[in-house]
Amino acid sequence: MANAVKEAWKAGKAVVNGWLAIPNAFSAEMYSKAGWDSVTVDMQHGVQDYLSCVACFQGIQLSPATPMVRVPWNEPGIVGKVLDAGAMGVICPMVNTAEEARALVQFCKYPPAGTRSNGPIRAGAYGSSGNYQKTANDEILVIPMIETKTAIENIEKILDVPGIDGIYVGPSDLSFSYGLEPKLDVEDPFILGIYDKLLAETSKRGIAAGLHNGTAAYANRMIKKGFKLVTIANEVGLMVAAAKAAVAEAKG
Repeated sequence: MANAVKEAWKAGKAVVNGWLAIPNAFSAEMYSKAGWDSVTVDMQHGVQDYLSCVACFQGIQLSPATPMVRVPWNEPGIVGKVLDAGAMGVICPMVNTAEEARALVQFCKYPPAGTRSNGPIRAGAYGSSGNYQKTANDEILVIPMIETKTAIENIEKILDVPGIDGIYVGPSDLSFSYGLEPKLDVEDPFILGIYDKLLAETSKRGIAAGLHNGTAAYANRMIKKGFKLVTIANEVGLMVAAAKAAVAEAKG
């Protein structure tokens, strides 16, 4: 049950992450074969519920991509369910304090490291020779989202919480919280300065920094800047952009 994303990070490599808003196994299956290192089901802002998350995992499973989830909130019920469904990484929105980060770790880990309930109804079938419970704590990625002024003010305490594998920056909410325009591919020097601070603090602790991007070109820039996980829009955005370009070309 080795987590390929975790292995890539250990080797100092960056991973490119896909993002699923559409609640459909077929689109997840086709999309996940595009070469993504990981694919994340978005249960916060995507049109996803628990059953569609499971269906998307079944589609992703046919590719080498590591299945992950952005849960809708930091609470044990949904975190436990997506892990039982087979998530190899949990991205959690709006983690603003060390206490909230500590709670997320607890929800993701089996005892004695955490309080996750035993019952990996789907995940257990894909564990290492029936040893899912023995390896899950080491292999599942715990990734709080850093997307507010409060989180930035508390960043060192958050990063010092044992069990945090990475952080995931939400640029729109981060900009919003500082009174700036919410957008993905930020050029504002102030926000870029925050990125530099986050990269420095994560790097010194051996923690990966992730970022949501609007375009592939910006994502490539951010990999060169030091981010170890970059997402490019989502499948809806990429599909619509490709469709618009096709229609425009056909119409001349």
